[in-house]
Amino acid sequence: MKCILLNFLIFLAGMFLTGCGGSGIETISLSAPGRNTLKVKIDVKTTHKNSLRINYWTKSDSLTKYTTPSSPEGTEHALVLTNLRPSSQYLYQIISTNGGAETSSKVYDFKTPGYPVWIQDFFRVIAPDPAVLPQTFKEGFVLIARRETPGIIFMLDSKGEIRWYHQVNGTGFKTTHFTHNKTILSILGTEEYPTSYGNEILELSMTGDTLLHLKKGEGDFRETVHHEIILNPKSEIVTLSVQTRIMDLTSVGGTAKDTVKSDGIIVLDRKGKKVWSWSVFDVLDPLKDPKIMQEKKDWMHANSVNFDTDGNYLVSFYNNGQVWKIDAKTGKVIWKFGKKGDFVIPEEGIFDQGHAVHKNAEGDLMLFDNGTSREQTRTLTFRLDEKSKTAAVTRQIILPKEIYTARMGSAYLVTGETILQCSSKTNTVVLTNREGRFLWMLKSRIMPYRAEFIPGNLVAPYLVNK
Repeated sequence: MKCILLNFLIFLAGMFLTGCGGSGIETISLSAPGRNTLKVKIDVKTTHKNSLRINYWTKSDSLTKYTTPSSPEGTEHALVLTNLRPSSQYLYQIISTNGGAETSSKVYDFKTPGYPVWIQDFFRVIAPDPAVLPQTFKEGFVLIARRETPGIIFMLDSKGEIRWYHQVNGTGFKTTHFTHNKTILSILGTEEYPTSYGNEILELSMTGDTLLHLKKGEGDFRETVHHEIILNPKSEIVTLSVQTRIMDLTSVGGTAKDTVKSDGIIVLDRKGKKVWSWSVFDVLDPLKDPKIMQEKKDWMHANSVNFDTDGNYLVSFYNNGQVWKIDAKTGKVIWKFGKKGDFVIPEEGIFDQGHAVHKNAEGDLMLFDNGTSREQTRTLTFRLDEKSKTAAVTRQIILPKEIYTARMGSAYLVTGETILQCSSKTNTVVLTNREGRFLWMLKSRIMPYRAEFIPGNLVAPYLVNK
């Protein structure tokens, strides 16, 4: 059995080192996947089949220990240590399980490097009174992403510290979503794809492993995708797609072979095969839109898709200020909510544009209203009566004009009393209470398309606030 360099340092360059120790352990090697400061991969070879897990802790705090999930039974084991901090000394111990009996290795150590210079000082938190922050928020994380190249996904704690990140080179994360499978699903796009449009779909595990990677042009993935990507209950991919039609627009001042670009929904299975699709062109005639010549290059501009509680789709459109409910089987438009829609809305609930439209935990329709006509952004929630086609405003949070954002943005409940809101154009994320009082603010050097809150229990044991 070989024992080589038991004390080691994990360098940014991904230096591999080996060691050994403990019954049945033949070799140990360490690496930093993707040159990531906050992850260490430990590959262990054993002389016989067993299952391994790793306990690890900082040298300065032996009472707070983290544990990896156990590896499948075998002789080659790959375990990833997360929950790491930069420039910190760690100790770890390998626990071997064989036939119910456990054996512990020697204690080894390593040191993490500092953050790469390109992500240092990205974020600053302002929290006048941390005592008023809900415990749920303190234990959870904020997910945001950089759309420019290189693309980076970040998970931040309530202090604004980077606790998890993943970087890709040559492309950017146009939109990112934490799924019910505890994975991170994203649309990627190079600089030739503007704003929230992209040509790749990537799903990552919390250890940074690629679970799915689809590229435009492969299989049934033929259309540019944009703005939104989620999983349905079957773990199939649901996203918005660009739809193009060549049409005769001479009757409205266009040409006989004019181009109209709009939106659709596409559902792909895990191998990129199309399961279902829908198009605005299926239910709406461009020639009946008096503004079609002005908007033909981006007609309707869908900017979010989500599920209603009955499984049908909710789609928001920026250009006409509406939210549509669409039958997930037939594609029929069930109702339209917003300007000139099917619902009677109180005056204070009339909105300009809706982003990040979804049903929240209270069963209300929640959206982030850019408020372009007033140049003031706000968050709205509605209690809808679909039978009588009436809507009641259950929450209205008006943000200060200093953080008005004409485009992008999001709003999500953290608790029943607190809401996380993203003002993209001002590089600002805020946590407020129901009355709009500021509890916490994140200022960023990147322009986040959205900011999602992830409860701590959903990412444990890979990420824990202790």
